[in-house]
Amino acid sequence: MAALLDSPLVGEANSAAPQGTVGDRVLVLGVGNLLMGDEGVGIHILRRLERERPVAGVRLLDGGTGGVNLLTEFDGADDIVMIDATRDGRRAGTITFLQPEFVGDLPRGLGAHDFGLKDLFAAAALLGRLPRIHLYTIAVEEVRPMCTELSPAVAAMVPAVVRAVHTHAARLAATLR
Repeated sequence: MAALLDSPLVGEANSAAPQGTVGDRVLVLGVGNLLMGDEGVGIHILRRLERERPVAGVRLLDGGTGGVNLLTEFDGADDIVMIDATRDGRRAGTITFLQPEFVGDLPRGLGAHDFGLKDLFAAAALLGRLPRIHLYTIAVEEVRPMCTELSPAVAAMVPAVVRAVHTHAARLAATLR
């Protein structure tokens, strides 16, 4: 049986060291539900990013299905690089990059937490705290309840998204110094 990616607790010998601190100007936010198969791809990617070389000025955050509870995490961030699953009708594993300027520009079907994320961005915009959003989505075809593994098509795209997000966040952080 495969080990859960999020099973080590912070401080355990085999856990990844937390990267970044509150106030870093680039926030990499993985969202999704690990117990829903491909719907948790954003968290799987974040876990892989935690094992990469840390980048000064970049903070990694497992947003889970936090929705509006993540609003305070935007404080001090100029840019948010977000990773999430989408059910956009494309073939499973299709990667899309968007830079939505308005809440209405967000794609439909961002998984089980869709309502909460749109509310989160709307609240941040109303409060004048909405950073620039850089959104990576990975298309999923089905959500499998009580499944912690990614489908082969989605799992095959994880390394490419990890590289893209790491490079993107590093470039953003370098321009903000």
